[in-house]
Amino acid sequence: MAKAKPTDFTPTPPEPSEWLNRRASEQASRAAIARQASGRRRFVDPTTCERDYSEAEMEFMMAMNAYKQRSGRMFPTWSEVLEVLRGLGYEKPETEGLLD
Repeated sequence: MAKAKPTDFTPTPPEPSEWLNRRASEQASRAAIARQASGRRRFVDPTTCERDYSEAEMEFMMAMNAYKQRSGRMFPTWSEVLEVLRGLGYEKPETEGLLD
C-alpha cells in the first residue's frame, strides 16, 4: 500500500467580516439605544466622585484598600468589612433600641 504524500496545506485566516456576529451586534445596538432612550440614570459610584471626605471616611477607605491588597480580595464579604471596622476600633453600642 502506498503512502499518501503530505500536502502543503496552509490554512487561511477568516476574513474580518466572518468574525462578526451580526445578530449579537444588532441586539447590542438595540439595547444601547433603549438604554439611552429610557432616561434612567445609571448608578453612580460615590467613591469616584470628586468630593471632600471626612477624616473617618478617608481612614475607612484606606483601611479597606489596605485589606484588599493584603488579602488579594477585590470584593470583601460583609464579615470582612466588619473585621476592618473592628480593627479601626469601631464597636457596637450597648444601648438598646437604636434601630427602632
